[in-house]
Order: sequence, then C-alpha cells, then structure tokens
Amino acid sequence: MASSACGGDSDPLSGGGSCSTDANQITVGSANFPESETVANIYAEALRANGFQVDTKLNIGSREAYVPALRECAISLIPDYTGNLLQYLDKNATATSAADVDKALATAVGEQLGIGTPAPGEDSDAVVVTRATADRWNLKTIGDLAAHSAEVKFAAPAEFQERPVGLPGLKKNYNLDISASNFVPIADGGGPATVRALVDGQVTAANIFTTSQAIAENNLVVLEDPKNNFPAQNVVPLFNTAKKSDKLVAVLNAVSAKLSTAELISLNTAVSGSAKTEPAAAAKTWVAAQGLDKPVG
Repeated sequence: MASSACGGDSDPLSGGGSCSTDANQITVGSANFPESETVANIYAEALRANGFQVDTKLNIGSREAYVPALRECAISLIPDYTGNLLQYLDKNATATSAADVDKALATAVGEQLGIGTPAPGEDSDAVVVTRATADRWNLKTIGDLAAHSAEVKFAAPAEFQERPVGLPGLKKNYNLDISASNFVPIADGGGPATVRALVDGQVTAANIFTTSQAIAENNLVVLEDPKNNFPAQNVVPLFNTAKKSDKLVAVLNAVSAKLSTAELISLNTAVSGSAKTEPAAAAKTWVAAQGLDKPVG
C-alpha cells in the first residue's frame, strides 16, 4: 500500500494486452511493493492448480498505473485493498467500515471491473505505540491517547498531516490533537525509519500498517479504532470482467477465505524479514500449506 518498490521489469506492461475471450488465459499483475507481489503470486499458483494458463506482470506501480492496465486487459487480475480502491474509484466515497466499504465498492467498480469476496485479512493504517507507552498510559484505543495530546510526538508520512483520515480525522473522531511542532514527517510509509523512531523514543506514536512484521518483532501495540477513522483495507481480487468465470471467482474466493491478517503478517515476515524469501517462493509454500495447490471444489 505504501511500501518501497522492489525490483522487476523496467516496463512490466510492455507488449500491451487484448481482452481475449479465452477465460482460461489469465495475466496476474501486482503493485510495486512486496505484499502485493506475494499475493499476486498466490493467485497465480492457485489458478494454475485449477487448470488456468497464467502469466504474471509484476511490480507495475501505483493504482494510477495498474487500474488502466486492467481496463485495457494488459493484465487480467490484481490484488487490491478495499478502502483505497473505493477512494480511487469514487472520490466522494465516505464509507469506512468493512461492510459499508464492500457495499459501496461493489457499485463503484462498474461493469468493466469486478471483485471477488474480500479476504478477512487487511493491511490498514494504524496508530501504534510501544508496549511501555501503552502500559504507562493504559492505552487500548486511539481515544485513550487523546488525554495526552500535548505530550505525543507523532511520526507519519508528511501527507498524514492533511489527509482526512490523518491528523484531521484523529482530531475529529478522537479529539487527539497533535500540534505541528509535535508532528515528525518520515517518508518511508511506516517502514524501518518510522519503527526505529518509535522504538528509540524519538516519537510517542506512529502511523504503521497493520501487517508490518515490525509490530510483533518489537512488541508494539496497535491502538483500536472503534470509530473507523481508517477505512477498512481488506485484500480483494480485482479483475477485468472479460475474464470472469464461475471457476475464476471460486478459486479467488477460496484464496481469500484463507488470507487472514495473521497470514499476511506471516507472509510479509518471510519476504521482508530476516529470511528474505522471494515472493514467488513464499507464495508457493503458502498455497501448498493451505491446500490450495489442488483443484477447488
């Protein structure tokens, strides 16, 4: 969602595509960060096990690049995230809860694009603190942090200051009021520099994504968001409806059913942690472990 790019073809969409009516030929794409590439490889492995002819075009870039590629059939399928996809397709969308986002997204995709059932696993923004801070102030929810607003140094990407779900949303929904002088911009999308600032005590709280392996590795605490300030971000397969078939949807839904947040964290730890497992290898191992290397149904 907001991770650094990893290697890949300089132009993964070279050669274009055509909306072939052969529903058995699928090209799976990914965005340019490890979690997306890993889930894309999971889709590819599971589809191959069900008789699909599958190619991959990975590390395409942002939603601004891969959604047009999907519409043009340069790719057939890509993993996405419900809340951010909804915001991309409908700039006026206000849904934040998982149920509301899913309902709105089903309409926003239109006729050319389609989605499978969203996975229970999500990779969403979160307000994260150290275990010591959570214990000292008895923190469970973001709202619990509000009483300490004046003391909180907050780390996040610079745009978090202005985004509705950033500091404005935290103030509106939880009365957590972070002054400009206490905001520390770090441009790594909740990555290592942000984590280090939090663990070393340079900041009190930080915006880190929920599937970051650093949360468990550093015994960090994700504060609950009962008012859904951050929109639900469940992993969802997004495809061009020219490729839709009952079998395709059945395979994608079988993958989604197994893809919990805990499984995403485990996959991210394998790929981005000390093991540095290649996304394709991590995906193959996971598909076999989940029994998805055999035909569905």
